[in-house]
Amino acid sequence: MSAHLDGLPPTTPVEIWFQDVPRQARDEGPYRPEERPRAAMARRGTRPRQPADQRYDNAYLFGAICPARGVGAALALPDADTDMMQLHLDEISRNVAAGAHAVLLLDRAGWHTTAKLEVPANITPIFLPSRAPELNPVENVWEFLRSNWLSNLVFDTYDEIIDAACDAWRNLEADPKRITSIGMRKWAHIGHSP
Repeated sequence: MSAHLDGLPPTTPVEIWFQDVPRQARDEGPYRPEERPRAAMARRGTRPRQPADQRYDNAYLFGAICPARGVGAALALPDADTDMMQLHLDEISRNVAAGAHAVLLLDRAGWHTTAKLEVPANITPIFLPSRAPELNPVENVWEFLRSNWLSNLVFDTYDEIIDAACDAWRNLEADPKRITSIGMRKWAHIGHSP
């Protein structure tokens, strides 16, 4: 997968990007762990009510961050598949600094590894080991978004799901230092200067 890097001039700046796709949903049945109601402040001895939605609808927030630059690229999309991943790769490509090349670390979801993707020339994907979400700092970004803007909500429409996901991402992008703080991993940046 390093074919793109082999032909780069040695002076090309290299950016480290991390990518992942969580689901933002209104859901029937048991909660997935990341969608359980969050803790809320309440007077001692009382139990606060938490909203719960009994309908089913969801969207996917394709998100990627470059911690060294404190920037990100995201799209809220209706499905998680190859076509949507292609849109996201194109969006990441547009957000890589001019003249730079992005090394994109991502998991091994089927829509990430398919040969049907046309990876932009300024991106080289590197797949993280299977079942190792702790290596991907975007997992911490999702936790931050859920904790601050996406938890304990009931959405009346699909558009409200999309709007909430987009608003949460815009809030994150407005704070580049937060992106760097959440996403920087020494192991990914040893000997690297943006």
